[in-house]
Amino acid sequence: MKDSLTAGEARRIALAAQGFGVRTDGEVGRRQLTKLVDRLGVVQIDSVNVVSRTHYLPAFSRLGAYPRGLLEEIAWGRKKAFFEYWAHEASLLPLASQPLFRWRMEDAQRGVGAWKGIARFLRERRDFVDRVLEEIRARGPLSASELEMGHKGQGGWWGWSESKKAVEGLFWTGELTTATRRGTFERVYGLPDKVLPKAVREAPTPSREDAQRELLKIAARAMGIATARDLRDYFRMGVEDTKLRLAELVEAGDLLPVQVKGWREQAYLDPAARRPRKVAAHALLSPFDNLIWFRDRTERMFGVKVRLEIYTPAEKRTHGYYVLPFLEGDAITARVDLKADRKAGTLIVQASHAEPWASGETPRRLAGELRLMAGWLGLKDVRVERRGDLAGALEDAVSRS
Repeated sequence: MKDSLTAGEARRIALAAQGFGVRTDGEVGRRQLTKLVDRLGVVQIDSVNVVSRTHYLPAFSRLGAYPRGLLEEIAWGRKKAFFEYWAHEASLLPLASQPLFRWRMEDAQRGVGAWKGIARFLRERRDFVDRVLEEIRARGPLSASELEMGHKGQGGWWGWSESKKAVEGLFWTGELTTATRRGTFERVYGLPDKVLPKAVREAPTPSREDAQRELLKIAARAMGIATARDLRDYFRMGVEDTKLRLAELVEAGDLLPVQVKGWREQAYLDPAARRPRKVAAHALLSPFDNLIWFRDRTERMFGVKVRLEIYTPAEKRTHGYYVLPFLEGDAITARVDLKADRKAGTLIVQASHAEPWASGETPRRLAGELRLMAGWLGLKDVRVERRGDLAGALEDAVSRS
């Protein structure tokens, strides 16, 4: 086993670990989708729906045009295989991982790790919080809007009602979990005893140290090769906890320290990671995709700076509002700012930009992926607007595809 890898070898290891380059023409079913989320360990949830909510996109990027309703069924249906919790950010996770986050839930009960406003509300308004919990115990799963208790608030992120603060706090502490999601993507809160399978509820609670080691092992398997910061970011672990657990995993042989040429920091390799010589992937990536969500790692591995510009004034944006990088082989070769015009049935490419190493084949391959995405979203057409240095070539390629 060599203790030094090239940047290209590390990149291909990472892509294989993330499940790229294995698309088939066959139908994607429950088994393939569940297996993918098990492989990734976590899928970020976000409500922005200008193209598609982000939790649908990682599976599309890796598996192709799977049935979107299948994810909803597995995540929020009667026979769910996933649960929601604060893992990377708001996240979907395999049910088997629920015991690994109980230490984080216990921390939240003490006011540690949760948002400061939520922690303060739990501490100062515990009587009200308990009344909310009793209401859900009596009536069954409820959304925050169905709880006619406390002050209503102004709505939005910073004007939550008291009921919303209570259920979100109880979600942090694990006293409530997500029972389902409604059509508007509204979370419905239920008691874990009523929502989670018995096998999960009765699974032993590992020690904090054992749980943290297991989470880092999951992160290492999902990334293939990673620095300490990469591993820590995957499940948003603490600096000191990560340092201690990594040393223990290295000593046990569960992680192998290696050097990657061009990387300044020590890297850690999953001993079971595949080492492909080539990765044949064409994929549009959500800005919240596991592969690129840690921007320092993205720049280190792919040589591109990916920034979320949703909150940047339009005139100051470099690439656009909701920008999806295009993975071509083992390189990010382009970026497209996409919008789904559902009324017109059109996927709009509002801007398109090429990276310096894009090839003459990039527009054609990107056009094919845009057509695939449009069909998957139930849209009939793709329209390329003349913004960005790739727009002309991409428009021609789309018109021929």
